[in-house]
Amino acid sequence: MAKSQQTFNKLEKEKKRLKKRKDKQKKKEERKAEAKEKGQGIQFAYVDYNGNLTDTPPDPSLKVKVDAESIEIGIPKKEEGDDEDKNTDRQGKVSFFDTSKGFGFILDSQTQEKFFVHVSGLLDEIQENDTVAFELERGMKGMNAVRVKKV
Repeated sequence: MAKSQQTFNKLEKEKKRLKKRKDKQKKKEERKAEAKEKGQGIQFAYVDYNGNLTDTPPDPSLKVKVDAESIEIGIPKKEEGDDEDKNTDRQGKVSFFDTSKGFGFILDSQTQEKFFVHVSGLLDEIQENDTVAFELERGMKGMNAVRVKKV
């Protein structure tokens, strides 16, 4: 005859599992009973006018009415005085230009600033000491002369 496969260790584990299940059920019932006694229901959190969470409702007299049509979504349209990066009336003198490398510098006649110019921004062929008219655009390392043409 074969022995029973149930050992003392298996019995102890089963007892612990049953005890744990009963304790869990007991705690669940206690929480339910406690919730019925208090009767608080759902707690609320409010957001005040600064964006902070509070437990008191906001004052309705401080509410600001915003018209939905007045909200601009996107980039605002440019006005006539907003042309900071484009100056069509700039003139200067080519202080250096290397045709083999395709770049050079233009010295502005008004501000005496030097601006970088690349062969891709030329409208006419230029050489050193030529007087040119140009526009400015913001590049990766500063302002670049573009749409350069001889005067």
